Amino acid sequence: MFWYDHDVSGWGWFAMSAGMILFWVLIITGAVMLFRALGSRSEQPQRSVPPSPEQVLAERFARGEIDDEEYRRRLDTLHSSGPP
Repeated sequence: MFWYDHDVSGWGWFAMSAGMILFWVLIITGAVMLFRALGSRSEQPQRSVPPSPEQVLAERFARGEIDDEEYRRRLDTLHSSGPP
């Protein structure tokens, strides 16, 4: 096979193959980076509100860290102390 009237063999085929592979790697890498950048903008974490004391107490009860009696005692204490 001829390329501009020159016989392309050996290093010429290697250079063309490596160039084509590099070209597609760069195109695919650029596309992946673009999709990740666009996707991360829409999925930015919202500013979360810290859980209330009642929620923390309920989570501890659900995990089994405290029993029913202690849960009710602490909940009554939170409600009797009034708003923070």
